[in-house]
Amino acid sequence: MSNFLDYKEIAIISGNGGNGVASFRREKYVPFGGPDGGDGGDGGSIVFLGKSNLRSLKDFKNKKLFRAKNGSNGGKKNKSGKNGSNIEIKVPLGTEILDIQRNKKLADITIDGQRVEILRGGKGGLGNLNFKSSRNRAPRKFTQGKKGSSLKVALNLKTIADISLVGFPNVGKSSIIRRITNSKADVGNYPFTTTSPNLGVCKFDNEDILVADIPGLIENAHLGKGLGHKFLKHIERSRILIEVLDLSCENIEDLNKQHKDFIYELNMYNKKLKSNIKVIVLNKFDLCKFKNKIKDFIGIKNISIIETSCIKDINLEKLKNIIKSI
Repeated sequence: MSNFLDYKEIAIISGNGGNGVASFRREKYVPFGGPDGGDGGDGGSIVFLGKSNLRSLKDFKNKKLFRAKNGSNGGKKNKSGKNGSNIEIKVPLGTEILDIQRNKKLADITIDGQRVEILRGGKGGLGNLNFKSSRNRAPRKFTQGKKGSSLKVALNLKTIADISLVGFPNVGKSSIIRRITNSKADVGNYPFTTTSPNLGVCKFDNEDILVADIPGLIENAHLGKGLGHKFLKHIERSRILIEVLDLSCENIEDLNKQHKDFIYELNMYNKKLKSNIKVIVLNKFDLCKFKNKIKDFIGIKNISIIETSCIKDINLEKLKNIIKSI
């Protein structure tokens, strides 16, 4: 079973501020000791931190509540209470933080080390020393600390990659990413071998390009069928899409239908995504029964088309060069 988790709802609670204190100096040789009540400490805040070494939300699988520490009460001799410690919640890059009740995006974590404070802790109360004046030298007034805040939020992970391999199940995306990157993606001759995005790095002399193998979708994926939006949302952040089609189908008509059906699903979800397709890979060339008809593939205007085979090692190096150039 995959450890990949890309959506989780959690509750977060910031800490209460500590109370201020009303107290007076009680020293043997200070008969008219004034007020010396200290302030309460601030409550801890809820902070989200982006980490590039995290790939999913699996660390949240068994944890639903995150509560920051309360601030301590003030003390005598003008001693301030200790601030409550913050809760720092580490999330993978690409994580959206959504306010469930208001259906509002609160943050989008996309940079390693990015810190976003979602709930601030309650402010500590004031001790009576703050209320001393020329008219009131012995104030008994102090204030309570402010309460913290609570919120139910959804963590929604959308994979960040430079390039995503996309297409229907069992077209060979996982095989391709294993051959052109350092990915260890599972490969099998059955649908839905890939049930979560696989990431790999395509290394070149002067740069590394992050490539994602996105789970295959099926007809009506835009309606939530199959992996549905679990697939489609992960390609929204990719700069470039590479469409992978299966040449082991029966004829050129089937290949054209495969392409049309795929484009239809993209358009039904988000019409802007089609423009991100820069390459179409016709995979499993070694199994193709209509090689002399490939020229009749409809494709997309001004889009590069390349035939590949992972079994026969056909055009994989050429595909890497195309990736480098785009």
